[in-house]
This record gives sequence, structure tokens and C-alpha cells, in this order.
Amino acid sequence: MAFVLACCIFSGCSSRTPAGNTEDSILNEQIVSTNESKPDMEEIETIQTEPVQSEPITENDGKPVVYMTTNISSYGLTEIYEALNWMPTGEVAVKVSTGEPPASHYLSPELIAALVQTVDGTIVECNTAYGGSRAETAMHYQVAEDHGFTAIADFQILDENGSVALPVESGTHLSENYVGAAFGDYDSYLILSHFKGHTMAGFGGAIKNISIGLGSGEGKAWIHSGGTSRTNAWGGEQNAFLESMAEAGKSVADALGDRIIYINVMNYLSVDCDCNGNPAEPDMHDIGILASTDPVALDQACVDLVYAAEDSASLIERIESRNGLLTLEHAEEIGLGSRSYTLVSIDE
Repeated sequence: MAFVLACCIFSGCSSRTPAGNTEDSILNEQIVSTNESKPDMEEIETIQTEPVQSEPITENDGKPVVYMTTNISSYGLTEIYEALNWMPTGEVAVKVSTGEPPASHYLSPELIAALVQTVDGTIVECNTAYGGSRAETAMHYQVAEDHGFTAIADFQILDENGSVALPVESGTHLSENYVGAAFGDYDSYLILSHFKGHTMAGFGGAIKNISIGLGSGEGKAWIHSGGTSRTNAWGGEQNAFLESMAEAGKSVADALGDRIIYINVMNYLSVDCDCNGNPAEPDMHDIGILASTDPVALDQACVDLVYAAEDSASLIERIESRNGLLTLEHAEEIGLGSRSYTLVSIDE
């Protein structure tokens, strides 16, 4: 492990729900605040890290490679993973969104089960910061069970025992990022994201999943507010929020180096996120599954495919009306990844 824990604050041990056992919702802007999930600043454990340099998979032109298949199936997902030729080490976390009830378009357990079991992974999530059914740990575990995730793998909510801080290098808004306290319990991370629109960010993909997605409840508020509040996610400046997502994502990528990879599934392409329990129905066709070792290249490739589609006017309007491309611009600027890439199809 590359993590050095500076101090131990939380005495409770993290728990995982064994397999088979018992985000940003604009519709509900009530922040859930408890002493347990919102500790004071001095109570946060800090993970001291040195940024780990990782080399993305590149072609001869030096651009990161983004692999793609149009086969949106369990087989296609496994094939795109194998194209990355990634060898996870130690304990493997698979980060997904569990989806807000009752009708969000989260990635189905049937789609991801084979891949999760191939890497012997534990599915991980963090609580939300804005009400709903996943703001409290007990309810969130119930949602994970109801949505079928605990039936296919072990499952853990990373921030059930609070937060740890990761340093942010080259940040404009953030100097630290708050992730779940159990973040360092895992050696390797497979980031499995449903690419789609988002009410505030314009779109959500790999960068959102490693920033807002891996953020603890207070970490989500910290990012949404542009680094001004750990208890109130609302009222922050839009561009500061977009750039803070890139900065928080960089802290995660720096901590993990080559022990993290990214896969985006482009299906059910609604303008709304899986944190919305009643999202708009998609009005464009499914596109495929993409994967890369570079989260910026991956999200940029997905955005480019949206723009190239003939039936994507609604999603493009959502991205542009929220200035969503700023996240990609800032992410490249601070060194999270590259917006230039080589797209490689694995379909025969």
C-alpha cells in the first residue's frame, strides 16, 4: 500500500455486507447533517500521499488509448476490461453508483456481475449529502440490497465511519479532498461508471465517479461548494463546482497511480443522473462501452460520441447549459489526463 495514515480518529471498524446478505438530487435539497457524518475539521484523518506517476496506455503518437465496443453486455464489459491488460493487486474495490430509488438508470447487477467477480472485487459506494434514500448508512445498505448489488459481491459504504483527507496538488479551489474513511482499505480501484447527463455537472462519467462518487457525504458538499463548506452543498459558484470535481478527481488518481482504471457504459443516456430517482427517459440511442487508464481521455471520448450522434440534442443542451466541458478543460490543465486520445475499437 502507498498510503501512510497520519493518525487514527475513528474507532469503529469498517464493515462489508457479504454477497447474498441482508447523487446529486436537485429534487431534494435538504442536507442531511449529523455529528457522526460531519465531524469538525480537526477530526479528519489525513492520508499522506506522494503523487504516484502512472503512464496511460498510449499509441505511437503518445496519445492515451480509449478502447470501445458497441456490445453492451456482460461479455462486452469483460472484453473491454481485458483490453486494458490491467493486473489489480491486493484488495480490489469496484466503484459504482447504487442508484437512487425508485427508477434511476444505474448499471444493472446482471450486467456487471461477471466482471466484478473476475477481479474478486468488493463493490463500494459513499453516502449522499442531499437527502434521499442513500444519505444514511443503514438506508443505503438497504438500497444496495434492494437493487441487487449485495447478491453479486461483497458491498461496503466507504464513509460509514466518516472521512479521510487526500491532498490536492495544483488545485485552484481545493487543497484537500474528503473521501470515505475506508478508501485506503483497498489497493486497486476499478471505476465503473454509467455515462449520462447530470442536472448540475452537465454530464457524469469517470471524473464525476472518482470525485463526487468517492467523496464522503461531507466531501460531496465540499466539492459542490467549491471548497467553501463541508455541510452545505448548495449555493456555490457553478464553475468552481465543475473545476473542484477535476481537482478532487486528481487527488484520487495521484494517490492510486497505476492501481486505478476506468470504464464508462454509455446506455440509458438520459439528461439526468442516477442520483435522480425519477430521471427523464432517454431520447437517444445507446452507444457502447469505453475504457481507458486516463479518465479525462475516456470522458472526452464519450462526450465526442454524444456530439457525433444524430439524436443527442437533449444531452448536448444539458452539457452546454451547465458549462460541463469546463471540467474536462480544467482536468487537463491540472494534469489529471489528456483530452486528446486514440479511439480503438475491439469489435471484430
